[in-house]
Amino acid sequence: MEPLNIAIFGSSGAIGKALCFEFSKNNSVNNIFAFSRNGVQLDHQSIISKEVNYLNENSLAETAQSLECKLDVIIVAIGALEQPEKSIRDLSSVKFIDMFNANTIPTALIAKYFLPKLYRDRITKFASISARVGSIEDNELGGWYSYRASKSALNMVLKGLSIEQKRSNPDSIIFGLHPGTVDSKLSKPFQKKDKEYFTPEFSAEKLVNVIDTKTVADNGKIFDWDNKIIPY
Repeated sequence: MEPLNIAIFGSSGAIGKALCFEFSKNNSVNNIFAFSRNGVQLDHQSIISKEVNYLNENSLAETAQSLECKLDVIIVAIGALEQPEKSIRDLSSVKFIDMFNANTIPTALIAKYFLPKLYRDRITKFASISARVGSIEDNELGGWYSYRASKSALNMVLKGLSIEQKRSNPDSIIFGLHPGTVDSKLSKPFQKKDKEYFTPEFSAEKLVNVIDTKTVADNGKIFDWDNKIIPY
Protein backbone atom coordinates (compact mmCIF):
# COMPACT_ATOMS: atom_id res chain seq x y z
CA MET A 1 0.00 0.00 0.00
CA GLU A 2 1.34 3.41 -0.97
CA PRO A 3 1.68 6.08 1.76
CA LEU A 4 -1.47 8.13 2.24
CA ASN A 5 -1.84 11.90 2.06
CA ILE A 6 -4.71 13.26 4.14
CA ALA A 7 -6.23 16.74 4.39
CA ILE A 8 -8.27 17.72 7.43
CA PHE A 9 -10.17 21.01 7.54
CA GLY A 10 -11.07 22.38 10.96
CA SER A 11 -7.89 21.25 12.70
CA SER A 12 -8.22 23.89 15.42
CA GLY A 13 -11.53 22.41 16.59
CA ALA A 14 -11.89 19.58 19.08
CA ILE A 15 -12.81 16.86 16.57
CA GLY A 16 -10.56 18.09 13.76
CA LYS A 17 -7.53 18.25 16.02
CA ALA A 18 -8.26 14.80 17.45
CA LEU A 19 -8.61 13.40 13.92
CA CYS A 20 -5.20 14.79 12.97
CA PHE A 21 -3.52 13.05 15.89
CA GLU A 22 -5.50 9.84 15.41
CA PHE A 23 -4.36 9.56 11.79
CA SER A 24 -0.79 10.38 12.84
CA LYS A 25 -0.68 7.04 14.67
CA ASN A 26 -1.02 5.20 11.34
CA ASN A 27 2.33 4.24 9.84
CA SER A 28 0.82 4.16 6.35
CA VAL A 29 0.06 7.89 6.50
CA ASN A 30 2.70 10.09 4.88
CA ASN A 31 1.37 13.65 5.22
CA ILE A 32 -1.50 15.13 7.19
CA PHE A 33 -2.38 18.62 5.99
CA ALA A 34 -4.12 20.35 8.90
CA PHE A 35 -6.14 23.35 7.72
CA SER A 36 -7.64 25.95 10.04
CA ARG A 37 -8.71 29.58 9.87
CA ASN A 38 -6.05 30.60 12.38
CA GLY A 39 -3.25 28.34 11.15
CA VAL A 40 -2.82 26.67 14.54
CA GLN A 41 0.33 24.53 14.66
CA LEU A 42 -0.02 20.89 15.73
CA ASP A 43 3.09 19.27 17.15
CA HIS A 44 3.76 16.14 15.10
CA GLN A 45 6.28 15.44 12.37
CA SER A 46 3.69 14.17 9.88
CA ILE A 47 1.26 17.10 10.41
CA ILE A 48 1.65 20.14 8.16
CA SER A 49 -0.43 23.05 9.45
CA LYS A 50 -1.83 25.63 7.04
CA GLU A 51 -4.09 28.65 7.33
CA VAL A 52 -7.10 28.99 5.01
CA ASN A 53 -10.37 30.92 4.91
CA TYR A 54 -13.15 28.42 4.19
CA LEU A 55 -15.51 31.06 2.79
CA ASN A 56 -12.95 32.85 0.63
CA GLU A 57 -12.53 31.26 -2.77
CA ASN A 58 -9.22 32.98 -3.47
CA SER A 59 -7.82 31.59 -0.22
CA LEU A 60 -9.07 28.09 -1.01
CA ALA A 61 -7.78 28.20 -4.59
CA GLU A 62 -4.32 29.39 -3.55
CA THR A 63 -4.09 26.82 -0.76
CA ALA A 64 -5.12 23.98 -3.07
CA GLN A 65 -2.56 25.05 -5.66
CA SER A 66 0.16 25.11 -2.99
CA LEU A 67 -0.13 21.36 -2.38
CA GLU A 68 2.61 19.50 -4.22
CA CYS A 69 1.06 16.08 -3.90
CA LYS A 70 -2.22 14.33 -4.60
CA LEU A 71 -4.58 13.44 -1.74
CA ASP A 72 -6.17 10.15 -0.72
CA VAL A 73 -8.54 11.39 1.98
CA ILE A 74 -10.21 14.74 2.69
CA ILE A 75 -12.16 15.34 5.90
CA VAL A 76 -14.14 18.49 6.65
CA ALA A 77 -14.58 18.87 10.42
CA ILE A 78 -16.12 22.34 10.45
CA GLY A 79 -19.32 23.50 12.11
CA ALA A 80 -21.07 25.68 14.63
CA LEU A 81 -24.18 25.66 16.78
CA GLU A 82 -25.40 28.87 18.39
CA GLN A 83 -28.62 29.42 20.33
CA PRO A 84 -30.78 26.87 18.49
CA GLU A 85 -34.42 27.85 18.01
CA LYS A 86 -36.84 26.17 20.42
CA SER A 87 -39.79 27.32 18.30
CA ILE A 88 -40.56 29.16 15.08
CA ARG A 89 -40.82 32.37 17.13
CA ASP A 90 -37.04 32.32 17.64
CA LEU A 91 -36.24 32.05 13.94
CA SER A 92 -34.37 34.79 12.08
CA SER A 93 -32.82 35.23 8.66
CA VAL A 94 -29.52 36.19 10.29
CA LYS A 95 -29.37 32.90 12.17
CA PHE A 96 -30.11 30.94 9.01
CA ILE A 97 -27.34 32.68 7.10
CA ASP A 98 -24.89 32.16 9.97
CA MET A 99 -25.65 28.45 10.22
CA PHE A 100 -25.33 27.86 6.48
CA ASN A 101 -22.05 29.78 6.43
CA ALA A 102 -20.78 27.59 9.26
CA ASN A 103 -22.19 24.17 8.42
CA THR A 104 -22.96 23.93 4.70
CA ILE A 105 -21.13 26.34 2.41
CA PRO A 106 -17.56 25.51 3.57
CA THR A 107 -17.86 21.87 2.53
CA ALA A 108 -19.20 22.85 -0.90
CA LEU A 109 -16.38 25.34 -1.50
CA ILE A 110 -13.70 23.02 -0.17
CA ALA A 111 -14.99 20.33 -2.53
CA LYS A 112 -14.85 22.77 -5.45
CA TYR A 113 -11.14 23.39 -5.01
CA PHE A 114 -9.87 20.21 -3.35
CA LEU A 115 -11.71 17.37 -5.07
CA PRO A 116 -9.41 17.93 -8.08
CA LYS A 117 -6.48 17.27 -5.73
CA LEU A 118 -7.65 13.69 -5.11
CA TYR A 119 -6.12 10.79 -7.00
CA ARG A 120 -8.22 9.63 -9.95
CA ASP A 121 -6.77 6.16 -10.37
CA ARG A 122 -7.43 4.63 -6.95
CA ILE A 123 -9.83 4.68 -4.03
CA THR A 124 -10.26 8.15 -2.52
CA LYS A 125 -12.49 9.40 0.26
CA PHE A 126 -14.11 12.75 1.00
CA ALA A 127 -16.07 13.04 4.24
CA SER A 128 -17.73 15.91 6.08
CA ILE A 129 -18.99 16.07 9.65
CA SER A 130 -22.78 16.15 9.58
CA ALA A 131 -25.25 15.54 12.43
CA ARG A 132 -28.07 13.17 13.22
CA VAL A 133 -30.40 16.15 13.74
CA GLY A 134 -29.93 16.91 10.03
CA SER A 135 -31.97 13.80 9.18
CA ILE A 136 -35.47 14.73 7.97
CA GLU A 137 -36.79 11.22 8.54
CA ASP A 138 -35.35 10.99 12.06
CA ASN A 139 -36.71 14.37 13.23
CA GLU A 140 -39.31 13.69 15.93
CA LEU A 141 -38.70 16.69 18.20
CA GLY A 142 -38.78 19.69 15.85
CA GLY A 143 -37.06 22.97 16.69
CA TRP A 144 -33.44 23.86 15.94
CA TYR A 145 -34.59 25.04 12.52
CA SER A 146 -31.50 26.74 11.14
CA TYR A 147 -29.04 24.15 12.45
CA ARG A 148 -31.13 21.20 11.24
CA ALA A 149 -31.62 22.84 7.85
CA SER A 150 -27.91 23.59 7.45
CA LYS A 151 -27.00 19.97 8.14
CA SER A 152 -29.77 18.64 5.89
CA ALA A 153 -28.46 20.89 3.14
CA LEU A 154 -24.95 19.60 3.81
CA ASN A 155 -26.20 16.05 3.31
CA MET A 156 -27.68 17.06 -0.04
CA VAL A 157 -24.38 18.70 -1.06
CA LEU A 158 -22.57 15.46 -0.23
CA LYS A 159 -25.09 13.43 -2.20
CA GLY A 160 -24.62 15.64 -5.25
CA LEU A 161 -20.83 15.49 -4.95
CA SER A 162 -20.95 11.71 -4.66
CA ILE A 163 -22.71 11.49 -8.02
CA GLU A 164 -20.55 14.00 -9.87
CA GLN A 165 -17.21 12.77 -8.56
CA LYS A 166 -17.93 9.21 -9.77
CA ARG A 167 -17.65 10.51 -13.33
CA SER A 168 -13.98 11.36 -12.87
CA ASN A 169 -13.13 8.46 -10.54
CA PRO A 170 -15.38 5.40 -10.19
CA ASP A 171 -13.51 4.54 -6.98
CA SER A 172 -14.36 7.83 -5.28
CA ILE A 173 -16.31 7.59 -2.00
CA ILE A 174 -18.06 10.67 -0.59
CA PHE A 175 -20.07 10.47 2.62
CA GLY A 176 -21.17 12.22 5.80
CA LEU A 177 -20.20 11.45 9.39
CA HIS A 178 -21.99 11.98 12.68
CA PRO A 179 -19.37 12.08 15.47
CA GLY A 180 -21.76 11.48 18.36
CA THR A 181 -22.29 14.05 21.09
CA VAL A 182 -18.76 15.20 21.87
CA ASP A 183 -17.54 17.19 24.87
CA SER A 184 -16.48 20.29 22.96
CA LYS A 185 -16.94 24.03 22.69
CA LEU A 186 -19.87 23.43 20.33
CA SER A 187 -21.83 21.20 22.70
CA LYS A 188 -20.85 22.86 26.00
CA PRO A 189 -23.85 25.24 26.24
CA PHE A 190 -26.30 22.36 25.75
CA GLN A 191 -24.78 19.65 27.93
CA LYS A 192 -26.86 17.98 30.63
CA LYS A 193 -25.42 16.83 33.95
CA ASP A 194 -26.94 13.35 33.74
CA LYS A 195 -25.61 12.54 30.26
CA GLU A 196 -22.23 11.19 29.22
CA TYR A 197 -20.34 12.79 26.34
CA PHE A 198 -17.63 11.41 24.10
CA THR A 199 -14.14 12.79 24.40
CA PRO A 200 -12.84 14.18 21.08
CA GLU A 201 -10.21 11.43 21.09
CA PHE A 202 -12.82 8.66 21.45
CA SER A 203 -14.96 10.15 18.70
CA ALA A 204 -11.95 10.54 16.40
CA GLU A 205 -10.94 6.91 16.93
CA LYS A 206 -14.46 5.76 16.05
CA LEU A 207 -14.68 8.04 13.01
CA VAL A 208 -11.35 6.84 11.64
CA ASN A 209 -12.61 3.28 11.98
CA VAL A 210 -15.73 4.23 10.02
CA ILE A 211 -13.70 5.99 7.34
CA ASP A 212 -11.40 2.99 6.96
CA THR A 213 -14.34 0.64 6.32
CA LYS A 214 -15.98 2.68 3.55
CA THR A 215 -16.25 1.13 0.10
CA VAL A 216 -17.78 2.37 -3.16
CA ALA A 217 -21.07 0.82 -2.01
CA ASP A 218 -21.19 3.49 0.73
CA ASN A 219 -20.90 6.42 -1.65
CA GLY A 220 -23.34 9.24 -0.90
CA LYS A 221 -24.52 7.92 2.47
CA ILE A 222 -24.40 9.35 6.01
CA PHE A 223 -22.91 7.29 8.86
CA ASP A 224 -23.05 7.45 12.63
CA TRP A 225 -19.91 7.14 14.77
CA ASP A 226 -20.75 3.45 15.27
CA ASN A 227 -20.96 2.88 11.48
CA LYS A 228 -24.76 2.77 11.28
CA ILE A 229 -26.48 4.50 8.38
CA ILE A 230 -28.39 7.69 9.22
CA PRO A 231 -31.45 8.23 6.99
CA TYR A 232 -31.79 11.42 4.99
